[in-house]
Amino acid sequence: MARNELRPVLKLRSTAGTGFTYVTTKNRRNDPDRLVLRKYDPTIRQHVEFREDR
Repeated sequence: MARNELRPVLKLRSTAGTGFTYVTTKNRRNDPDRLVLRKYDPTIRQHVEFREDR
């Protein structure tokens, strides 16, 4: 499957400083700003904010 420039693959890095990342895609047309999601960080066993890393 070819990669699409409209839906780039990006890393979500934990704001807790653990270095844990999630890999996801986003639609640039709907979300032009950096993505911020609240997800589970298994290193500290808590839900924290994950921000888009470029």
